[in-house]
Amino acid sequence: MLRRSGTYALKALLELALDPPRWQSVSALAEAQDLPAPMLEQLMLRLRRAGLVEARRGRQGGYRLKRLPSELPLAAILAAVEAPAAGLVHLAADEEDSLPSDRVTRVLERRLLKALERELESLTLEDLLFDLRSARAALSAEGGLLLG
Repeated sequence: MLRRSGTYALKALLELALDPPRWQSVSALAEAQDLPAPMLEQLMLRLRRAGLVEARRGRQGGYRLKRLPSELPLAAILAAVEAPAAGLVHLAADEEDSLPSDRVTRVLERRLLKALERELESLTLEDLLFDLRSARAALSAEGGLLLG
């Protein structure tokens, strides 16, 4: 459903969100999330240009979140690394519809895309961080409290 670039960007930003003040190198992020470092470097540059992360050079440098996870909508993250909602829903080109059913399915696709866009605007990196922490707690050796 998500493109690889969107998935990798979300994983990297989740890793940064686990320890927001710490600067983390691309190699450390790639290793922690099992991602290809060259592709991740390109994604981090896009995220920096979009104002979602900040970068610092040098031995103690790397990347960190520029805003709080609660202030980072998933739509903004995905838009920074791929076309908005690209790859999530395939919309046919606006062509002449040969059948009324073609028009109906095209309208349905547009409605679904709009609903998806609204959901991505309402969900934040903080929401994913909560899910990640819950999943880790459920898998921990001590067991975790799993609600819902």
